This record gives sequence, structure tokens and C-alpha cells, in this order.
Amino acid sequence: MIGIFFGSTTGTTEELAGKIAERLNVAASDVHNVGETQADAVAPYDVLLLGTSTWGDGELQDDWYDFLDALKKQDLSGKKVGLFGCGDSESYPDTFCDGVGLIYEALASTGCTFVGAYTPWGYSVTDSKISKDGKFVGLAVDECNESSATEERLDQWISALKIDGAL
Repeated sequence: MIGIFFGSTTGTTEELAGKIAERLNVAASDVHNVGETQADAVAPYDVLLLGTSTWGDGELQDDWYDFLDALKKQDLSGKKVGLFGCGDSESYPDTFCDGVGLIYEALASTGCTFVGAYTPWGYSVTDSKISKDGKFVGLAVDECNESSATEERLDQWISALKIDGAL
């Protein structure tokens, strides 16, 4: 069972979470705003899709701080975790979707298995925490400058989730 957990300030990441839910046939009751949800809500899910926007100098969306602190204390052994996020690659190429990378780093020692890494294309990113070993650790979307690429990038990420056995 898939659970989608997102933090959104302006609604962009919430909209992306909705697109993902629609594409993967995830029920609305399995889509959670981390600002209104406790971290133990992840318990019934085998696959967690976690989404954030990036703010300021590469910071997490505000609602993620408390949720992530609590989530790090959960036993995520056996859970597959896919990451997604929104950012502005044109104005902030060195911190584009750093929030996704911060979640990745925070959960690396929780026993989870990360899924959905893919080789990025068409980004003007210079140095971002979302990038590890030449791949993005999750879906990176720029609705400000590159919204025309979102559907194709979403397709690529969903393919990576399938290859990794999350779907």
C-alpha cells in the first residue's frame, strides 16, 4: 500500500502530490499533509512517497521539520521510500530541490530502502543535495520555469519506481 506525505506552502507540492496520487491510483485518504499528520501515520504503508518544496538557501518546507524529527525515530525497516520535490532551478541552481536531499540524508539510517533515483536530463542545476552519484534521489520539478517538462519527468520517475519494485 502506498502513502503519500507532502509539505506545501504555496500549493505547488500539494498539486504535485495530487498528480502522483492520480497517476498511481492512490486514494485521497492515503495522501497526507505533514503539517496535519503525525509521523506514526506511515506505519500501515509499505511504500512512502515523501514530497517537499525547497525554500530560502536550500531549506525544507517548514512543516517538514517536526514531522521529519519524529519520522527519523520510526522503524522504517522494510519500507520503500520514494522522494519528490519542487524548486526553482533557474534562480537557485545550486540549491534546487535541496529539501529532497535533506529528507534523503535524514532517513538514510532508518532502515528504509530508497527507490526512484534516476539520471536527470534538461536541468540547469549546478550543485544540489538532490544529486547523489550522478543521479537525482527523487523527482525534481520546477513549475516556475520548466512546467512543460513536468509530465515527462514524472513518467521517468514512475518508471524508476517500477524498476525498483515500489509499484
